[in-house]
Amino acid sequence: MKARLDAIDWKILRELQEDGRMTNVELARRVGISAPPCLRRVRALEEAGIIRGYRTLLDEKQLGFDVTAFAMVGLHSQTESDLQAFELATAKWPLVREAHMLSGEVDFLLKCVAPDLQTFQNFIIRDLTATPNVDSVRTALTIRRTKDEPQVPVD
Repeated sequence: MKARLDAIDWKILRELQEDGRMTNVELARRVGISAPPCLRRVRALEEAGIIRGYRTLLDEKQLGFDVTAFAMVGLHSQTESDLQAFELATAKWPLVREAHMLSGEVDFLLKCVAPDLQTFQNFIIRDLTATPNVDSVRTALTIRRTKDEPQVPVD
């Protein structure tokens, strides 16, 4: 069931998605309500699972991760147990920052960050292609990020 949100809830989500560090008092001011009901609404959104958590966004390049790449993975078998086994493998790889199961020609799309091309290549050869049930791997290196928006368009 889709969540039933009013205009204030949507404002709260928009503001928090832009700046999750603001105080409740500042959030309340921005959405036009007092602090206590604002806090109650935020907690209700958290308890409902609409707000899944809060994160700090880091600049990977400034931290020495100069390579961002995508790996498109095809599996031999797509049985539920094989899909789950691959999902468990992706969870153990630090270079994989996002993993998406897809429909179509590719079974999984992995977003990876690495300090350099050699590290990424080693991951592909030693870890990814050596994983049971992996049939094919195609990779694409990013040239530059051209859009970096929050996860959900709440405008």
